[in-house]
Amino acid sequence: MSARPPSARIDWTRKSFRRLCCCTAAAAEWVEIANQTRRAVNLDGWTLRDADGHRYRFDNVRLAGRATVRIHTGIGRDTRTDLFQDRRTYVWDNNGDTATLRDARGRTVDTDSWGRNHHHR
Repeated sequence: MSARPPSARIDWTRKSFRRLCCCTAAAAEWVEIANQTRRAVNLDGWTLRDADGHRYRFDNVRLAGRATVRIHTGIGRDTRTDLFQDRRTYVWDNNGDTATLRDARGRTVDTDSWGRNHHHR
């Protein structure tokens, strides 16, 4: 009997650069991952991917129970609540995209889509 993947969920959040003056434009867009359990989840080796195949791999990240972490597209300094992909350009498509969170074994934990013809799965 195989163990079920830990419960985590993607909350899609986009912020406009015009509302943030202290960050690079790409750092102003992010995806938020929420751990909905009371137990910590080790995200080491997990990946977050968009529909075009841009991938972010979590390294040495532990998400506490009932906690969230934002994965920013741009450049910045990682903290407990904010991680940065260190990209200089946007990843998430303005017209619609899909974020897929996979565990270290490649199993899909959650997928969230937005925009035209997309829905949460």
